[in-house]
Amino acid sequence: MKKLKAPAFLNKRLGFYALLTFLLWAKSIFAYLFEFNLGIESLTQYFILFINPIASTMFLLSIALYVRRSKASYLTMMIIYALASILLFANVVYYREFTDFITVNTFLGAGKVASGLGESAVRLFRPFDLLYLIDIVILPILLWHKKIKEEERPVRARMAFAMTALSIMIFSGNLFLAEADRPELLTRTFSRDYLIKYLGVNAFTVYDGIQTYKTNQVRAEASPNDLKEVENYVKEHHAAPNSEYFGLAKGRNVITIHLESLQQFVIDYKLKDENGQEHEVTPFLNSIFHSNSTFAFDNFFHQVKAGKTSDAETLMENSLFGLNQGSLFSQLGGKNTFQAAPDILKQTEGYTSAAFHGNSGSFWNRSETYKNLGYDYFFDSSYYDVNDENSFQYGLHDKPFFQQSVKYLERLQQPFYSKFIAVSNHYPYSEFKNDEAGFPMANTSDETINGYFATANYLDKAVEEFFNYLKASGLYDNSIIVMYGDHYGISNSRNPDLAPLLGKSKETWSNFDNAQMQRVPYMVHIPGQEKGGINHTYGGEVDALPTLLHLLGTDTSKYIQLGQDLLSKDNSQIVAFRDGDYVTPNYTYYSGNLYDNKNGMPISEPSEILQRQADGWKEAVSKQLHTSDNINNGDLLRFYSASGLKPIDASQFDYKDGLNKMEKIENKLGDKSTSIFDQHGKKSTQDLYKTETYKQYQEQTPQQ
Repeated sequence: MKKLKAPAFLNKRLGFYALLTFLLWAKSIFAYLFEFNLGIESLTQYFILFINPIASTMFLLSIALYVRRSKASYLTMMIIYALASILLFANVVYYREFTDFITVNTFLGAGKVASGLGESAVRLFRPFDLLYLIDIVILPILLWHKKIKEEERPVRARMAFAMTALSIMIFSGNLFLAEADRPELLTRTFSRDYLIKYLGVNAFTVYDGIQTYKTNQVRAEASPNDLKEVENYVKEHHAAPNSEYFGLAKGRNVITIHLESLQQFVIDYKLKDENGQEHEVTPFLNSIFHSNSTFAFDNFFHQVKAGKTSDAETLMENSLFGLNQGSLFSQLGGKNTFQAAPDILKQTEGYTSAAFHGNSGSFWNRSETYKNLGYDYFFDSSYYDVNDENSFQYGLHDKPFFQQSVKYLERLQQPFYSKFIAVSNHYPYSEFKNDEAGFPMANTSDETINGYFATANYLDKAVEEFFNYLKASGLYDNSIIVMYGDHYGISNSRNPDLAPLLGKSKETWSNFDNAQMQRVPYMVHIPGQEKGGINHTYGGEVDALPTLLHLLGTDTSKYIQLGQDLLSKDNSQIVAFRDGDYVTPNYTYYSGNLYDNKNGMPISEPSEILQRQADGWKEAVSKQLHTSDNINNGDLLRFYSASGLKPIDASQFDYKDGLNKMEKIENKLGDKSTSIFDQHGKKSTQDLYKTETYKQYQEQTPQQ
């Protein structure tokens, strides 16, 4: 019988190097396609996915080529290969349980992860998992028995360097394609799924390690003394509540609705079709905006940067800014100490809290950050029936999202704090065409702008249906409903094409106009009260939390919050943008120029008095941003105890099996349960929800 012999090229050191590169590439591709849900959407992304394991694998294994001694070189290669294989396999197993990827902080807290998995860890393994690890055993055996012979002659240094250089070239090409397909991939870091999809497990782990080291260094150098400056600023900056409104909504449920990418200009806007007929884009939101039961703010600005939606959540629920680069949720959310709305209300008023989102919990690192914000429950896409018909790349469409959320909302113990993140009005606004949404498309040279109004109209209808359910179920009268636009929908670069629709000239559109377009809706609707109306106070997302808490009757003076109550007579009305620009009621500073709000013209030579005022505004903005950065980067709230809040132990939160947990609480409370489900005699309120899919909506809406 003929002895088994390896192909001749495997007996060469470079041949063995090529074999290991291929095997690790094959295992990575198998994991990408069959283990991870990476949301591949185009041939370009498939191509990037197929090349991204190559560069890092070649680079790591090339280290062994510089080792001249034969046995040491092969041993080094096998150790690197084994570690890379184990890292890949560990991510596969971790993903099965948490639908996320392992970070450096996960490794550092490996004990907590292991205890979290418990006995269920064994059930995470599959028979085919041997494919990830068996070659780590087989290859050394083949080398030991000389089925694969070790080449004694070392690889020339020139050749070793060539392999390293080639791997760097491939990675550079990989990164170029990734940035072209997903701009600001490394600066925004909005989802680990995206980093894995575009760069691979190895590159992601290295990148995450660098980011973790940077943040840990700043955090390690921080001390309780750093809090003194922060406390002084907060004390000086605090705006006392308006006694007329303080406690107006005390004890009510809080229902926050995130209006994705909705800008203020859409409110009351009517789009003309090709026949000149006008169509109200957001008729329902308009009615809420003008209701006397609503505190509506028409000079409310978003203040986000690279973190976009997650920055808005940071601002709205913590009264802190996001980071100057990247997303606070992604970089610090899983480790920092927060004193956020859900936790404040839980510890001071006994609120239950829940977040609802029809996308993956790992997006913007929400599944980890929400634990540190104090959310009791997080219902992500794993809780919803999501399919190709009712979703797109950013998650479940708004109508089925709100409808499917009811079965969880009805089981929450009251009072509760809840947040619903709608997504359908998300760039590129191409999901609903005229024959689907029943709403005309705009007529500009920019397809993004053309679709924006149709998706905004769909969002409006979805919110109206949700309101109708709240009224039918009995939740409406005992709730305060907060609605906000998180950030711009039409970017500055597209604004000139939008200008004619706003009655402005494309040629004369300026940065002043760009600044004013950063307004987003902010509405606080309190059913049954008539003290509302349109408020012209200038403010931003950082001001939302103190405004809400004062309406709920919670004194904010003892909390570290950088915003000011928008209903307070002490509000300074200086709106800081994350890059240091600002807006006031009379003047705007944007992209290096000071503008007069009355005429939108730049002021090239301000008077001495105005210049002093402008310098004061600039200093105030800089101080606010600087204070926020110190708090976040140094994790200073871990030293702050004056609030009386107990520190959050994130390990106590587990967002799996949420419905079953709520049912157990209901059973435990018995007659004392305050859920809407129990108030309806343990009968579900889901039948009270009346909705239309966008196809049904098209059938019932007259076509234009």
